[in-house]
Amino acid sequence: MSVERPVYPFTAIVGQSELKLALLLNAVNPMIGGVLIRGPKGTGKSTAVRALADILPEIDVVRGCPFNCNPHDPTNMCESCLERYENGEPLEVERRKMRVVTLPIGSTEDRVIGSLDIEKAITEGVRALQPGLLAEANQNILYIDEVNLLPDHITDSILDAAASGWNVVEREGVSVAHPSRFILVGTMNPEEGELRPQLADRFALHISVEGIYDEGQRMEIIKRNIEFGEDPIGFKKRWRGEQEDLRRRIIKAREILSKVIVPDEILRAVASACIMLHVDGHRPDIATVRAAKALAALEGRMRVETRDILRVAVMAVGYRTRGGGFEEPARPEEIREAFRSALEKASR
Repeated sequence: MSVERPVYPFTAIVGQSELKLALLLNAVNPMIGGVLIRGPKGTGKSTAVRALADILPEIDVVRGCPFNCNPHDPTNMCESCLERYENGEPLEVERRKMRVVTLPIGSTEDRVIGSLDIEKAITEGVRALQPGLLAEANQNILYIDEVNLLPDHITDSILDAAASGWNVVEREGVSVAHPSRFILVGTMNPEEGELRPQLADRFALHISVEGIYDEGQRMEIIKRNIEFGEDPIGFKKRWRGEQEDLRRRIIKAREILSKVIVPDEILRAVASACIMLHVDGHRPDIATVRAAKALAALEGRMRVETRDILRVAVMAVGYRTRGGGFEEPARPEEIREAFRSALEKASR
């Protein structure tokens, strides 16, 4: 039996409020579309991602299914589980902790999307698929460290699955699909090369993190890391209360999310601001509203307010391509000003 390695508590992370918020919003609503975290090494990117799974609710999966199908949701079932479900067969349920599925550098396409036995696929469908990481990631967190160093075709496959919730494997005219819904998190160090703008645009939220230069916060980081290193179990116990409180907030937010109202004047302001900023496509508009809804739900509110939009606007619109790719991404100050102006106009 493998021993579970202690993970640093999410609530014990010092600073990096934008990073933690972006992760929490995706935890409340994975349909937001993931988060890309930029920053130099040693700024807590990986620590925060790995800590996220520890505060998320447990998930139900179909026991024995290699695709982690959701036994209560027919839209998140593979062909085999759906057939049993529709025939009225009971699906044995297994409860599991969510986990972080890490994509190693150098992963092959077959390792990521899965490999397909063509002859078996014609007669057996999805059973002929040898699952890859996108199957393991269903209902979990898919973490891509140094996403800017991944081959483009693999990044494309992952982002397609993230957008549609399905992984489609095609070989020699034969196509097999399975559900693949996950919280997508990518991290990168810009000093090692940029991500293609077309790929970066597929991440819903973008966060830039930097080292902390406040003396008090740096002292606290030192203290907590030393305490965790010397007694990880005791350290986790001291933070158990805060961890449980946050987990309950996430569960409650998920329950009320679909009932959170977005007033028309808010929608009008978001559309107007994105037009003003010349951002390409409609993803930034949608990501802004979804993130704002998740923020309202996380705070226990049933209506999106102006402050929610202003809180998430930079992470949803920053780094987006503009003017057909001919304009530089908007600066944070420019984004805030555009949204403030649009919200004031819409409210009048």
